[in-house]
Amino acid sequence: MRWGSETTVQVARHARVLEIRVRGEIDFDECDLLRAAWAEADESDLPSTVVDLSGVTFGDSQLLSALLDAQRRHRARGREFVILGPLQEALVRLLTISGTLEYFTITDSRDSALRSDTS
Repeated sequence: MRWGSETTVQVARHARVLEIRVRGEIDFDECDLLRAAWAEADESDLPSTVVDLSGVTFGDSQLLSALLDAQRRHRARGREFVILGPLQEALVRLLTISGTLEYFTITDSRDSALRSDTS
């Protein structure tokens, strides 16, 4: 039996894009990792933040709330917020059932997501 979380959140700064790579399961216990990443995105104040969720195998309402919060914060500052997939079926279902799928900019192309970067 395993008791530790295997969730990881990594942040990489490019010339004009902050890239956040999330892996594992995101629920109440792991949302602090996302909040720390959002704080770093706010501090960097780069024109775009790309959140790679292609490695997220489970997300609940805590993940949805964190994504909506980050999206609102980016829009309020005129910054782009992009979700990078492809998304696992569980995340597509979460966004579809909640009626928020169309609220986000989602792409499966890392090149497209980082298109405003010049590094």
